[in-house]
Amino acid sequence: MTEPTSVPRVVAVVVAWNRRDLLIEVLEGLLSQTVPVTEIVVIDNASDDDSAEVARTRAPNADVLTLSHNTGGAGGFAVGAARALTDHNADWLWLMDDDTIPTPTALEELLRGAEGERVVLAGSRVVWTDGQDHPMNTPREKPFVTRAERAAAAHAGTLAVRSSSFVSMLVRADIVRERGLPIADYFIWNDDFEFSTRILRGMRGRYVPASVVVHKTKKLGSTDVDPGERFYYEVRNKLWMLLHSRGLNPGEKVLYFGSTLRRWLRTFRRSENRAVLRAAFRRGLRDGLSTRPQPNTVALARLGAQVAETVRMAAAAVPGEAEGGSSAG
Repeated sequence: MTEPTSVPRVVAVVVAWNRRDLLIEVLEGLLSQTVPVTEIVVIDNASDDDSAEVARTRAPNADVLTLSHNTGGAGGFAVGAARALTDHNADWLWLMDDDTIPTPTALEELLRGAEGERVVLAGSRVVWTDGQDHPMNTPREKPFVTRAERAAAAHAGTLAVRSSSFVSMLVRADIVRERGLPIADYFIWNDDFEFSTRILRGMRGRYVPASVVVHKTKKLGSTDVDPGERFYYEVRNKLWMLLHSRGLNPGEKVLYFGSTLRRWLRTFRRSENRAVLRAAFRRGLRDGLSTRPQPNTVALARLGAQVAETVRMAAAAVPGEAEGGSSAG
């Protein structure tokens, strides 16, 4: 694992889908950073609006790729990260959704917070439009954190974490090359949790409160508030992660399984349409136990030869990635 260069190449990866007005704000935020991003990659996830054209107009130097069909956030970030690695020689990837508006010093503070031995990932403080912390992206301190790691993080004005969110995640490119891309088959939900825990296993990650982004969701709330049919992805993907991902060690899997059960019970208690949740839960349970995520080279094959080759090249350096994606560990 090499140390980052003194002037790192930071490639911002934005996944966009049908939110062209918010995408404009994201791009304006990226272009206004006190420490400039080196490149911007925009993955247009087969939007029905003019998101791709907006991106090309507002950020003329951006690398804008329109996918032939919607691959979800997971597929978009897999393609975007692959492109940043293979086409732009990134030192760091800065991953964010198209409703994540970075404040001018967001990147500068992330890079500062990521300084330190074995620190390979940093996440921003995420606020809503009124300035309060967004409950969808509230970090928790790393379980079983050592006294030394806690002290080092506190000295840097940060918090040691075990996972992070695609609502502004800065991650070392060489670690992504070693450990693999986001898993496209997750589609939505838990893709960033799986990816970040896999990146951070045996490494250090930090929450950087001085780096602020605004998450412009329609409502202020967490993802477990009446998710409806999307609860299927929460259940299936969490089971996929616990059964097949290399992200967590066995003790951590026990810990997170307990917290997952509590979260699911809380979701049912708060729901106004439990019949929908029950149906989604049954389907998620069935698929989570009987299937496993496909490797990205298979899951993204429909996107065409150019995209498939980019993903294949990015996966080639990761043992088992091209053949089998994630594996139990």
